[in-house]
Amino acid sequence: MEIILTQDLQNLGYKDDIITVKDGYARNYLIPKGYAINATASAKKIHAENLKQRAHKEEKVKEEAEKIAGSLKAVSLTIGAKASTKGKIFGSVNTIQIAEALKEKGFDIDRKIISIKEELIKEVGKYTAKVRLHKEVQVEVPFEIVAE
Repeated sequence: MEIILTQDLQNLGYKDDIITVKDGYARNYLIPKGYAINATASAKKIHAENLKQRAHKEEKVKEEAEKIAGSLKAVSLTIGAKASTKGKIFGSVNTIQIAEALKEKGFDIDRKIISIKEELIKEVGKYTAKVRLHKEVQVEVPFEIVAE
């Protein structure tokens, strides 16, 4: 049975994918739970039109994200933290401090789209954070932790 997914499902596909699954799986699980709809001829036409309109909007959003990414590449942040004489930070630096430092530079970026390779930063030094502005646009922002 052909279905159109209404949301991302692990090991099955992404939202708006048209996939083929067994009839029972579709009828008894995916469709009643709202994870998919039956891919009839009319549903496929509606789906194609929605994708075309969404692609136009998505292109504008991607262009804006690329513009922001271009200006973020030139930014380097300095974050002050209380530290011992050996360079060990009291506490840790996380995405909240990076988002605040970016806000001071004029970028209003949500902390949820910022990721740091190291889970906890507990020492003074230079690091990089990855900002995911769009599913296809990511930029790495270098930042330095200095002792206050």
